[in-house]
Amino acid sequence: MKYIDEFRDGDVARKIADRLALEARGDRQYSFMEFCGGHTHAISRYGVSELLPANVRMIHGPGCPVCVLPIGRVDMAIKLALEHDVIVCTYGDTMRVPASDSLSLTKAKARGGDIRMVYSAADALTVARDNPERQVVFFAIGFETTTPPTALAILRAQREGLKNFSVLCCHVLTPSAITHILESPEVRQYGTVPIDGFIGPAHVSIVIGAAPYEHFAEEYRKPVVIAGFEPLDVMQAILMLVRQVNEGRAHVENEFTRAVDRDGNLAAQQKVSEVFELRPSFEWRGLGEVPYSALKIRPAFAEFDAERRFDVGYKPVADNKACECGAILRGVKKPTDCKIFGTVCTPENPVGSCMVSSEGACAAHYAYGRFKDIPVKVSA
Repeated sequence: MKYIDEFRDGDVARKIADRLALEARGDRQYSFMEFCGGHTHAISRYGVSELLPANVRMIHGPGCPVCVLPIGRVDMAIKLALEHDVIVCTYGDTMRVPASDSLSLTKAKARGGDIRMVYSAADALTVARDNPERQVVFFAIGFETTTPPTALAILRAQREGLKNFSVLCCHVLTPSAITHILESPEVRQYGTVPIDGFIGPAHVSIVIGAAPYEHFAEEYRKPVVIAGFEPLDVMQAILMLVRQVNEGRAHVENEFTRAVDRDGNLAAQQKVSEVFELRPSFEWRGLGEVPYSALKIRPAFAEFDAERRFDVGYKPVADNKACECGAILRGVKKPTDCKIFGTVCTPENPVGSCMVSSEGACAAHYAYGRFKDIPVKVSA
């Protein structure tokens, strides 16, 4: 199967591993952050870490949109459903993110809130058309990948004159978060970890292209390699990062050339720019307030902005004290460093957002990484 089997070939993986063993210098340590949760999932699922030299370390980053969603934003959606009697539509993973008062959108639904899982922003529009007597709010989350469909939904709602549709916008931006990891006040709270380079996200880069990372690489002297989600994509990207570090380079390189170019999807970017503008600041779980890291709906489309239409102001809420999601999202701790990982906190009963999404570091490690250190007895 083209572009699937070829990138899961074990023989090729071993050849790349052999190359890494030769080129990773024994007199230094390499620490690379995979920003995207899809990469974290691939690394855990395919055992990529076990193929790397001992001095090459992969660090989980905050590239899971569900994981970085702060509690206060989920509380806003719950308030809309329970106090304003609106139909709230959102993606499946968002339904289970823990909120205040031991609630989540799923639990609020059980209490009588009309909360519906949808697969796209277009599905939320359909709900609004089918329920003209009810207000429908699309709880929109995600990085640059899911932002264009939200923009198109708002443009279509305006064109159709839908008066019962609005969006609770929580779209966030990747380059700002990468910068904030290196420089932020939260370093004092969570500590920091040395990072020699980044594996750039795949789906995000299809939309925004490779160019937005160039200024970051030049200013902070950290190489970036954009990679696909298959295990060989990730391994090749790691090899490219090792070579950049060895040569003292800090450039943006594109391993994912079959889908990403320098400029990205210009048509999608134009629609996003038409509907959205930058927020001066936005809270991320684990990163705190990040300047100019999220989008809000432009005044020209104010009638479709749920924050303007309904009285649901944002209030920050502290994470569960037992949960280490904040430190894990910054790469300072691993899932197994959390005292409640795999015991109190499981995918069936998530305490923190990192355990909710399949892209979350804790969920990936729970599914694929828990037993790697336990010897397996093979019968004769």
